[in-house]
Amino acid sequence: MKHAQPPHNERRKAVGIWIRVSTEDQARGESPAVHEKRARLYAEAKGWDVYALYDLAGVSGKAVIEHPEAKRMLADMRAGKITGLIFSKLARLARNTKELLEFAEEFKKHDADLISLHESIDTSTPAGRLFYTMIAAMAQWEREEIAERVAASIPIRAKMGKPLGGKPPFGYHRVDGTVVPHPKEAPVRKLLYELFIEHRRKKSVARLLNERGYRTSNGSKFTNTTVTRLIADTTAKGILRVNYSTSHATKRGHVVLKPESEWVIRSVEPIVSEEVWNRANAILERGKKKPNSRKPVHLFAGLVHCHCGQKMYVPSRNPRYVCWTCKNRIPVEDLEAIFHAELKGFLFSEDQIAKYREDQDAAMKERQEKIDHLERERGAVKREMDQVYRAYIDGQLTSQALGNRYKPLEERLNQLDDAIPSEQAALDVLRIHALSGEQILEEVRDLHTRWSSLSKEDKRSIVEAITETIIVGKDEVDIRLHYVPETASPPKANPSGDDGPNSPQANSSDNQGFEKPGTDAGKGTQSFGLVRGRL
Repeated sequence: MKHAQPPHNERRKAVGIWIRVSTEDQARGESPAVHEKRARLYAEAKGWDVYALYDLAGVSGKAVIEHPEAKRMLADMRAGKITGLIFSKLARLARNTKELLEFAEEFKKHDADLISLHESIDTSTPAGRLFYTMIAAMAQWEREEIAERVAASIPIRAKMGKPLGGKPPFGYHRVDGTVVPHPKEAPVRKLLYELFIEHRRKKSVARLLNERGYRTSNGSKFTNTTVTRLIADTTAKGILRVNYSTSHATKRGHVVLKPESEWVIRSVEPIVSEEVWNRANAILERGKKKPNSRKPVHLFAGLVHCHCGQKMYVPSRNPRYVCWTCKNRIPVEDLEAIFHAELKGFLFSEDQIAKYREDQDAAMKERQEKIDHLERERGAVKREMDQVYRAYIDGQLTSQALGNRYKPLEERLNQLDDAIPSEQAALDVLRIHALSGEQILEEVRDLHTRWSSLSKEDKRSIVEAITETIIVGKDEVDIRLHYVPETASPPKANPSGDDGPNSPQANSSDNQGFEKPGTDAGKGTQSFGLVRGRL
């Protein structure tokens, strides 16, 4: 089954190809051209456009992130010119673990994909996204290891009176290792408390200080946040706290207090009396507003579309998905009930799953056997070419005889050099599709029975993993699911060697398996099922 062409108004995915084959690798016979062709054929099989080639042939993998080609690639990715990067294996992207983590985190931050053909990683697929989870875990572990070593040294250094590297708060500076009031900033810090007690508004204090020409330590204007932080800081009343806070685990820019047993308290010269500090903080505490409760994320947010093509949203006081263009709507609870009911159609029997896996394994085995056969033939052709050339050097063949025997061998070698990457690309598509299908099948087999017991967060994660889109019509709901296997025979290896990734056999690698009754499968560039619920 050939993939349908995307709609004319739908932009095809643009990817880059990363080639890094060191001098040592090339000496072992690994050609940059072969790596490039394999990547291009994989992109072609997926229906992607190759935007750029990033060539680092001959460059060592010890440190590549500062290489001009790596910088060009990252700039293109950040600018959205490429949304994926194909390379032969992870070691080709970077041998340095730190740089590999940096690449992965940067790509995930910009919602771009990494595709490693050797490891069968394609982060545009559900199974491939597990790679980002693993990378994030590795990065978090590395950060925590460093943080633990630093944290262990902080209390010791603080108790010894040694500086910890940070600047003292506004109003103070360090002289000979001791924190003392700053001759210019301390009067401003005192004025800040006096203005706040008088006006009782952070905004007014910040405005008055800025109008009088005062600035913070780094030359910035005073803000509400700055005023709040300085009022609450105990250093102004003579109590310098060290090692009392740390960065929030998940919220960037937020800090949390450590247990008081870990705090290190040191006395410094106060700028204001304790009475003034207490009065200002009492006003500050009374002025605090209770934070608004976080609005819940609706289960199908971002996935629900109206039949007219517009996205549907849930207004704050109306528990319905609404299309603002044609006023089509559906209650939130009704849509979840339809989705839950249709999950039954997404479940398969043990025999069906076993047959699906058997077909996948057989297709990959057959493709691998063909690659092995072609590589053995290539080795035999090269050995025969060497023998013919040695016979000519030894005077056993004339120039004409050399040409007659050598030229057909050379032509066959070129054919094999074209065929092997094509077969490898087809196998790459099969492997990655099989991994994604396996993950989806395992996750959804018992969803229908467990659905009511799942948390909202778990439901949302599952919906994101298996749902392509939900289209709400006037009388029915179309739920399009990722990677529902379809009925098709597994791709067969062609003995003639001409079934590259563009052939029907190669293209069927994204469409093999079985089809549940009632699906409308095979639309778009990815396999999905279509289930319909009545309104």
